[in-house]
Amino acid sequence: MKEKPNRWRRGPGDNARRCLTTKKLPQWLFLSTFPPRECGIATYSQDLIKAMNDKFAQSFEIKVAALENGCHHRYSTEVIEVLQTRNPSSYLKLAQKIKSSDRIELVVLQHEFGLFRHNEKDLLKLLNNLRKPLVVVFHTVLPKPSAEIQQYIQDIAEISDSLVVMTDAAADILQLDYLIEIEKISIIPHGTHLVKHTDKDILKEKYGFQGRKILSTFGLLSSGKRIETTLRALPEITQQHPDVLFLVIGKTHPSVVQHEGEKYREGLEQLVCDLKLNKNVHFINEYVTLDTLLEYLQLTDIYLFTSSDPNQAVSGTFSYAVSCGCPIISTPIPHACEVLKKECGIIIDFNDSSELARQAIKLLDDEGFRNRISLNGLHRMAPTAWENSAIAHVQLFKKVLNGRPEIHYKIPEINLDHLHRLTVDFGIIQFAVINRPDINSGYTLDDNARALIAICHHYRLFRREIDVALIRLYFRFISYCYQENGGFLNYVDVQKHFTAQNEEDNLDDAAGRAIWALGYLLSLRHILPAQLIAETLKLFDKALEHSQSIHSTRAMAFIIKGLYYANVNTASLQQIQRLELFADRLVQMYRHEADENWQWYESYLTYANSLLPEALLFAWRMTHKEIYREIAADSFHFLIAKIFTEDRIKVISNRGWLHNGQEINDSDQGGEQAIDVAYTVMALSEFYTTFKVKEYKDKMFTAFTWFLGNNHLNRIVYNPCTGGCFDGVEEDYINLNQGAESTVSYLMARLTVEEYLVKTKLPDPLPKTENTLPLIS
Repeated sequence: MKEKPNRWRRGPGDNARRCLTTKKLPQWLFLSTFPPRECGIATYSQDLIKAMNDKFAQSFEIKVAALENGCHHRYSTEVIEVLQTRNPSSYLKLAQKIKSSDRIELVVLQHEFGLFRHNEKDLLKLLNNLRKPLVVVFHTVLPKPSAEIQQYIQDIAEISDSLVVMTDAAADILQLDYLIEIEKISIIPHGTHLVKHTDKDILKEKYGFQGRKILSTFGLLSSGKRIETTLRALPEITQQHPDVLFLVIGKTHPSVVQHEGEKYREGLEQLVCDLKLNKNVHFINEYVTLDTLLEYLQLTDIYLFTSSDPNQAVSGTFSYAVSCGCPIISTPIPHACEVLKKECGIIIDFNDSSELARQAIKLLDDEGFRNRISLNGLHRMAPTAWENSAIAHVQLFKKVLNGRPEIHYKIPEINLDHLHRLTVDFGIIQFAVINRPDINSGYTLDDNARALIAICHHYRLFRREIDVALIRLYFRFISYCYQENGGFLNYVDVQKHFTAQNEEDNLDDAAGRAIWALGYLLSLRHILPAQLIAETLKLFDKALEHSQSIHSTRAMAFIIKGLYYANVNTASLQQIQRLELFADRLVQMYRHEADENWQWYESYLTYANSLLPEALLFAWRMTHKEIYREIAADSFHFLIAKIFTEDRIKVISNRGWLHNGQEINDSDQGGEQAIDVAYTVMALSEFYTTFKVKEYKDKMFTAFTWFLGNNHLNRIVYNPCTGGCFDGVEEDYINLNQGAESTVSYLMARLTVEEYLVKTKLPDPLPKTENTLPLIS
């Protein structure tokens, strides 16, 4: 066989490993308020820095120069400097420290007008003297500015390498009112937290609000919040819905307390008494923890945002509420007008209590309308998850730094929560709405076979007894789907009846997956209960007896994998002959279709493509027939060239297959499924295990980072909060539903990668097939 040239190059996304290094990492310095200072920007910076550190490993080090206004706080270790914003000399001292540092490569300023009021010239001097790349994040952009404010912002823009705003409206204002070039402006929305979307009734009972309809608002209190707009609407609302309870969550803003004490809150409390609303309003006068806040928002039936500032560019409180699934009624700040379009929420005018009452009653009367708004809002806000914000910021910072540093994605811990949530006592449920299992979608053999493989792999690595119960459960489902005529049915409804879809679809692939799963279970015969192995072997043999008539390409590949796993180093002549039957059919298909420019088994590339060369690799391992090795290598290299760029994978879209003679259109995006990426990760691992060619392992890690955000949308596909995996990457959005196929596919890929991360492994029941024949030089 002619050796393949090594054409693969290492890309920045290839390094998704847990690595240790003694090399000092570049520092990125945030100029921002920071907790324990109670301030929205402090919380914002803390959340963004945490997200960046959680998302990337051994790539950079983030430090903070905390902004103070005369107070003195005790900070965490992230804070290495303090800028007293009212002290001009403090600006000069900080500028000198930053300029002289050989570690600090980038400065990121979180800008809000109030933070530097009366010291704007001092800030400009600091920025001018940094001699470091500078990114400025504007939390407020004032429209129609005075000449003085316009010049101030233009001066900041001139000094900066890049400007960040959080809304399209803010970007437009910078261009039109401040005459700043669009090339310098990036839009990165305010980040939001992923949540598990716990049942409202459970949370209401936890906090003692059972039987109540909850309206809420939160944030540091000040008169600009216009809480009285809601209070004056409540008499009309409670007349029709007496079970309503309005939660006002949050302490009074420290700056307000400093200047006027609790005057505003006390005025609100008096208004509650005057309107006789004591049973319908509850003040939570705390700076609540994040977990508590997210639970309050999840139990909320309607969130009310009544700010009176038309120039408020963005609101973190508003963003968090939408991301928690709250139907929102909001005043028309620019952020709300952008997000709440297309039935994602309701806009009312400033200070309009009567309209607020009318819209709140409309929502309370119609649960379906509330649910629709909630789902629309969740889909609208999905790109703003802090994980996605971290990716967007790091990409921008790398651009400012001319491609430095090399970025390493951090691999998440293995999380089986969503797998367990999808699994009931009959099997794994097919679909989910966001992360809530949709029991009415029923079950499939496909999903339960994949789940069996994944949980067997997990047990192989970790030997957790809870896995054995799941192995039995998924095996029972496969047995349930077996028919005495030798075939399998695939689709089962919630009443455990086989559906009419079994008569409409070709079921060969499902049968093949079942045989693969049974074979993989048998590969663990030395560590699983003997009775379970005996039952599995009996079903495996019965299924194989009736499999010879299967000619579906992928079904044959699944069967080859099942035969391989069931017979590693112990194959009988009969089993080898069975495997060769299917392998020879794949060879025949390849020879019929392949030509100089098309090394494939069919005239098009479709789904689960990596499975086919992997199956022939397994056939070669078991038989040592050279033709299997040659075709496995040629076809796999052909596929790799089609689906990999220098630093990422883009699998064949399910919106249209790639036919012989067609060229890949780089502008054609979307239709990418987790299962195709997972199969590629698994195939690359098998090729690396067999031939020890480093490029296979590098490509495997690159492919895995698709789940972590290294895709054409630069957004996460794996949800680290739930342990679920989103159902697909489309042209301009992520399908947020976390069904069984995508979740199990991610888990299969994650467990494959785990083989390269664990330092001390339990004895592996799977014998390793060693080989010294390289595929590429």
